[in-house]
Amino acid sequence: MSYRPEEWAEAKKRCRLDDEDIRIAREMGLNPRSLIRNIPGKDDQWKLPVKDWLHGMYEERMEKSRRKAELKRQEGKDGE
Repeated sequence: MSYRPEEWAEAKKRCRLDDEDIRIAREMGLNPRSLIRNIPGKDDQWKLPVKDWLHGMYEERMEKSRRKAELKRQEGKDGE
């Protein structure tokens, strides 16, 4: 689903994100409202800032993807 540019602009402003962060969020299939909902409040000191949360989640996905690709590569070599 495509979200309006105004929604992304609001998320960018309220979550203090840059263009690269917005690209990552879109690539991961997140929506601007979920980013805004995850802004830590006064009582949510345990929550990471949205930027850190987003990058942490992205790194986890990329690591999982790298491991999966490496496993496929190794399986291909074993079959030869």
